[in-house]
Amino acid sequence: MKLSIAPALTFLGVLLSLTGGLALWLSWRLVGVLDLPAPWQGVGIAAVVGWVVLVLAGLVLPRVLGKGPKVDALARVAFANMGLLSLVISGVLLRDVAWVGWEFFSGTSAWAAGLSGHGLDQALRGSSLGIVAVSMGLVALGWRNARSTPAVRRVEVGIADLPASLEGFRIVQLSDVHVGPTIEADWLGPVVERVNGVEADLVVITGDLVDGSVNDLARHVAPLANLNSRHGTWFVTGNHEYYSGARQWVAHLAGLGVRTLMNEHHLVRHGEGRLLLAGVPDHDAARIIPEHRPDVGRALAGAPERDATVLLAHQPRSARLAQGHGVDLQLSGHTHGGQLWPWMHLVRLQQPMVAGLEMLGDVQVYTSRGTGYWGPPVRLGAPSEITLLVLRRA
Repeated sequence: MKLSIAPALTFLGVLLSLTGGLALWLSWRLVGVLDLPAPWQGVGIAAVVGWVVLVLAGLVLPRVLGKGPKVDALARVAFANMGLLSLVISGVLLRDVAWVGWEFFSGTSAWAAGLSGHGLDQALRGSSLGIVAVSMGLVALGWRNARSTPAVRRVEVGIADLPASLEGFRIVQLSDVHVGPTIEADWLGPVVERVNGVEADLVVITGDLVDGSVNDLARHVAPLANLNSRHGTWFVTGNHEYYSGARQWVAHLAGLGVRTLMNEHHLVRHGEGRLLLAGVPDHDAARIIPEHRPDVGRALAGAPERDATVLLAHQPRSARLAQGHGVDLQLSGHTHGGQLWPWMHLVRLQQPMVAGLEMLGDVQVYTSRGTGYWGPPVRLGAPSEITLLVLRRA
């Protein structure tokens, strides 16, 4: 028993320590600089601490309690506040960096006075209020961006020696929908209608479809059964499927007509053209289900002759596993294009690409910015997309 409880307690301890540290720092740099009278200073600090705790509760409680009207309402408020908190933290950091730079070059002592909480000028006090006001405006704009039905983004992809029969072949890619606390059937339904309006030859879903169990979300993914295309709908798992019961989701999606490629391939015959569609599990799937380790060689083993090969892999960095396997195009997601400034500038610390069409070694990779969103229902600088990939002869 001790062995099973210890990791959870350790994780909880680290999470609470980080949350407490963030609350103290933000109270100091956001409220402390206002130089308020003692009673109001305490109220401001308590508000900031409560704000941080609310975001933490929104992350934890839906996974503990499952879906329900009250939990969903809490999650919506908490996730919106997560977006606001992210922007405020970024604003405070930028302000403090600029302040340090000003003091370094000006040689004045106001920075020392600011650290001690005394003698702050009007500009510094006003900056805290300004950061919160601007962040609230940006969150409202980002909310509208995230909650709108994504536009169709057309991308033409050149493939060497593509036969005439596959010229103009149309693949619609959905990725990172994240059906869960704030994305439900009423949001997904219009997405499916927009996909059907494209009249695709093939529809693919490149992972992170859900954030929750089959029991909680089955009715909210039901619109996927209405997806129409000439050669069907295909799926590969993302990291969030492994937090939500990957095996159960693979089985449930099959009942909706969405077929999963688990280190497997399928030959699509389009007229006289032959397109090999292959798929691997998420890059880190083996940490949770060892037999789901991604293996491009296994996915392509025994494949018949084909004119082009398309690989589905949730994370762009899986393209490193595809080197030398003759993959013409890899379709990925995971990054959300950064979703919310300034995180797009940090994505490359983990992934070789953030969004769009790029070459990684001998593999051409298209990374979707995502159809939905995770966490805050906010998108700034990284619009969501339903991707229409049109194959062309290079």
